[in-house]
Amino acid sequence: MPLSSLLSLTWPEVRDWLLGAPLKVVVTVAIAVAVRWLLHRFVDRVVATATSRRAQRLAMLPGRAGRMLAGATGLAGERHVQRTKTMGAVLRSVITIIVATITLLTVLAIVGIPLGPMLASAGIGGVALGFGAQSLVKDFLSGVFMIVEDQYGVGDVIDTGEVVGTVEDVSLRVTQLRDGNGVTWYVRNGEIVRIGNKSQGWSVAIVDIPIAYDEDVERAQSLIREVAAQLADDADWQPSLLEPPQVVGVESIGGGAITIRVTAKCVAQQHFGVQRELRERVKVAFDRAGVRSPAALPLPPYGSTRP
Repeated sequence: MPLSSLLSLTWPEVRDWLLGAPLKVVVTVAIAVAVRWLLHRFVDRVVATATSRRAQRLAMLPGRAGRMLAGATGLAGERHVQRTKTMGAVLRSVITIIVATITLLTVLAIVGIPLGPMLASAGIGGVALGFGAQSLVKDFLSGVFMIVEDQYGVGDVIDTGEVVGTVEDVSLRVTQLRDGNGVTWYVRNGEIVRIGNKSQGWSVAIVDIPIAYDEDVERAQSLIREVAAQLADDADWQPSLLEPPQVVGVESIGGGAITIRVTAKCVAQQHFGVQRELRERVKVAFDRAGVRSPAALPLPPYGSTRP
């Protein structure tokens, strides 16, 4: 607009112009900010409600198992905090992008800029970007579904097929693991075909106890049952046990040994300590009762031959 035309504008004309497109733009942006804020609050409330309901369902399980699972660290601690933050961040980012895009298009339409060529260019660019970033999109989608379905979280021990380790960080694109040797692994979410979660919910302690082939099996099992009952009644180990240890029976016979298997349902990641404690207590009980373990055949004296 020429400078002479601007100088000739009257106040009513300026007022009409200000009450036209600029006011509509300001109102549109204000509505977008308010909608974004409301939707973010709604997302935070929904995510918090979903995680609290999961904890309530675990607490309603019958018996001591429900109480233990509801209070287990892997379920009520850092894992749920990480999952809540990640889900909230994803949903808030999606909402922000959608609201910003709609607001920008609305403002351009109010100002009078034609949207047809811009939308066509954006569509072509989106197709080109989609072909070039297929793996990145696959990683993000896999990460979203992994988080929504609660397949694993921080602190879980998982088997990804390529590596077994403890989850240290979870993002939409990669999962950070640390294996038993202390090596940190970064696994792309889109490359994970299967997940074996070794610490979700509960775990099982399995102890195989060998005895000599000529020992009394019933007597050995009776001693093991006494040890299992003492362990279940021990106040120091009750927080780790969901059910009392069970003597399954004879697992195998061979090589001059009879193997008796004992199992115990435990809180997630607590089965290692239960296994070690069971072995130690059974060893003490067997020594006191004189139950022998399978031993190697003695070597003949030097220079002699076997019959």
